[in-house]
Amino acid sequence: MRKIIVVALFMFAFTVVFGLTSGSVLAKDKTVLLKIPLAYGTALPGLGTPGKYLAEKVPIVSNNSIQIKLYEPKKLIPPFEMLDAVSNGKITSCLAVSGYWAGKTGIVSNFFTAVPFGPEAPEYLAWMYYGNGLKLWQELYDRKDYNVKVLLCGILAPETSGWYKKEIKSANDLKGLPIRFFGLGGQALAKMGASVQLLPGGEIFGALEKNVIEGSEFSMPAVDTLLGFYKIAKYNYFPGWHQQATYTELLINKDVWNKMSVAQQTIMEEMSKAATLNNLAYCEAIQAKVMKENVEKRGVKNMYWSDEMLANFKKAWEEVAKEESAKDPFFKKVNDDLNAFRSEYKIWKDYGFLPRPKPNK
Repeated sequence: MRKIIVVALFMFAFTVVFGLTSGSVLAKDKTVLLKIPLAYGTALPGLGTPGKYLAEKVPIVSNNSIQIKLYEPKKLIPPFEMLDAVSNGKITSCLAVSGYWAGKTGIVSNFFTAVPFGPEAPEYLAWMYYGNGLKLWQELYDRKDYNVKVLLCGILAPETSGWYKKEIKSANDLKGLPIRFFGLGGQALAKMGASVQLLPGGEIFGALEKNVIEGSEFSMPAVDTLLGFYKIAKYNYFPGWHQQATYTELLINKDVWNKMSVAQQTIMEEMSKAATLNNLAYCEAIQAKVMKENVEKRGVKNMYWSDEMLANFKKAWEEVAKEESAKDPFFKKVNDDLNAFRSEYKIWKDYGFLPRPKPNK
């Protein structure tokens, strides 16, 4: 499967990690307790999975020199307050998405969550680990003087592009439509005339039920179905043009990070990679069954956007990217870097995978 080819990328990581713990390397390390509040509950497939993976595996691999305690959303600190709390040392760490801080770090932060018409998981990970992605991600926080170390920790399969109460037949149907939509994709829809809102996941069902919104995207079919969107909105649209792959991030206070030994830092880096791989494989494994059951048992209609609609979405996104690049030099820097990587990658994408590449014109 195309999105699982990243397995080889992480095999060496496991060798390194377990090699570190094979002797008494960690015996002299001081115990570190990472209290990690979560932006998404552990019950949500994919979104809550990376935290559970770290909490289970890191103590074992570190010979208990790193302990992890998870806190469900709002149990320790509200999700939208977590960046500041980690930076000032109120909490040691958090697991969330960079797009949550767009009001503080700029909308460029969404590049490190998901990019409209962006790369699929293998290409996205290649940019992160072997391009400039991770360096730019850390620069996002450093340039705003946030005292945090960022680790990529989790990647999701493609999202659906929304649940709608009625069929969307043309771009005109989106004009004035109240809809919940995230990040850069939301800006593209706003460009097309939709009335875009950003609501927390726990508020979406109620907003649909009360007709505050007429449609919503949130996550993958397995997550959206768990939240019950199908009970109100029967048209589930694909593909998730706005989020072909989505990252979650682990933020650790830099003072805490710098006090960790090199071995402990390496363990956190490599186990975050392992959590990312595990999450991708898990997310890919559970969507098909849910989609079938939605149709057969819940009356959902799985819809695929027409070529015309996808072209409209892409045009709107390109306009957003151009406007934001003109306003924010760092947005332009990140956008240009990703596009340059993708241009270089394209020949491999075209020839390395099915279907047969189209002849040059």
